[in-house]
Amino acid sequence: QVQLVESGGGLVQAGGSLRLSCVASGINFRFSTMGWYRQAPGKQRDLVASITNIGTTNYADSVKGRFTISRDNAKNTVYLQMSSLKPEDTGVYYCSPLRLGLPTDWGQGTQVTVSS
Repeated sequence: QVQLVESGGGLVQAGGSLRLSCVASGINFRFSTMGWYRQAPGKQRDLVASITNIGTTNYADSVKGRFTISRDNAKNTVYLQMSSLKPEDTGVYYCSPLRLGLPTDWGQGTQVTVSS
């Protein structure tokens, strides 16, 4: 079965940085497109970044230039480096494999809180 374990969240001041990690198992990771999603309080879960199996990346406009998604196929891990954080980046962050552009599974998520 698919298991996704996100970590690295926390409380940070505006302008700070965090690095999120997601370890995946039960999937053919090296051939999977992976995405990071954010769910702000009271809002839907939105895709913020994705990376294909060959390393092509895509970002939501709200995070371009501040977030960087990367992957380590040897460790079955996808990362999200977040810099210049803003209060509106607050939310629970989830990773998921993408199939035809849609998420297929969820982990427990990791909370990111950015204080102003």
